[in-house]
Amino acid sequence: MRIAHLADAHLGFRQFQRLDADGVNQREMDVSLAFQRAVDQVIARRPDAVVIAGDLFHTVRPTNRAIIQAFTQLARLRHDLPGAPVVLIAGNHDTPRSLESGSILRLMANIGVDVVDAEARTISYPLLDLAVHAVPHAALLRERPEAGFRPSASARYNVLVMHPEIAGLFPEVMDYGGARVEAAALRSTEWSYVALGHYHVVKEVAPRAWYAGSLEYTSPNLWGEVQQERHGITKCWLLADLETGQVEPVALVPGRRIVDLDPIDAEGLTAAEVDAAIAARVAGVPGGIADAVVRLVARNVPRSLGIALDHKALRASKAAALHFQLDLRRPDPFPRTVGSGAPGKRELLPEVVERFLQGRPLDADLDRARFVALGREAIDAVERELQEGGA
Repeated sequence: MRIAHLADAHLGFRQFQRLDADGVNQREMDVSLAFQRAVDQVIARRPDAVVIAGDLFHTVRPTNRAIIQAFTQLARLRHDLPGAPVVLIAGNHDTPRSLESGSILRLMANIGVDVVDAEARTISYPLLDLAVHAVPHAALLRERPEAGFRPSASARYNVLVMHPEIAGLFPEVMDYGGARVEAAALRSTEWSYVALGHYHVVKEVAPRAWYAGSLEYTSPNLWGEVQQERHGITKCWLLADLETGQVEPVALVPGRRIVDLDPIDAEGLTAAEVDAAIAARVAGVPGGIADAVVRLVARNVPRSLGIALDHKALRASKAAALHFQLDLRRPDPFPRTVGSGAPGKRELLPEVVERFLQGRPLDADLDRARFVALGREAIDAVERELQEGGA
């Protein structure tokens, strides 16, 4: 018994202001093609069942193009794998604030997809001796059973499908708005398999419990996602054998190149030397940077040095790439000696913002660390734009 485990397709995701010849955002098309390629591969591997663990769409009200893409590809799954059930749960991105407004996911039920978007429920497939316990995001937000979610005693194979944030797991913030669940609450050893969505990097959480990761780079922290994948598995979906417990990551056909260049330390360098280092990094990219998403971090760059850089060359790099981010970072401030009549260390704007957010009253269900991190990220983004000047 083998199941295909996919998650976090985020159809309709848009990023960067570049359109293709048909006027479609190029990153939106990248995401659409990634989902299509994943479906191609699933059909080729012919699993006994397919589970999609949330966030099929990037927003509650996706574009018509995203809806058509989802409908078309899921219809292909149902047509080409007629004996394989397809279970789709709602993640945080495709769950409306008010359940009364309805979910677009229910449209997929018209082609035979088993959609679970509000209440948790167990779906039985007697011919496969399989039970899928599907827990959508909305159900995780409500009161959970005291005994936790438990498998069915009447099925040989039991699969738990959820879209949670496993507490303490995330080394980098990949996405916001997840419902937090303790890893122990999964009771993974009681299940044939636990299929998780929400975390955008493939990861084994516990024995037989896996995040499949996202199909494309769609998280708010793109570069944190890249860093997490640097020494491991990149974008994929999972093929799980429920009999043996073996899980095979099936790598996706590569899409658009995402290039995180080796950083530059500009301490003690002139503007010309930093320009030369930037040019060398760009020239060293195999195949060039054309149509790629590229980041280059340059540390210890004071504002005056950032302004003096060759912005004409930087504009050329930005024109060649789909997106070129020169991430200029200021030197750490030097603490001032405190003495009689001497001022102490000047508090920088990001520190002021962080101190303010740390003391701001919040609702009990809001995560203060994330709230503060969002504020710091916003200030850092503005400062980077100012440093780049006319680039």
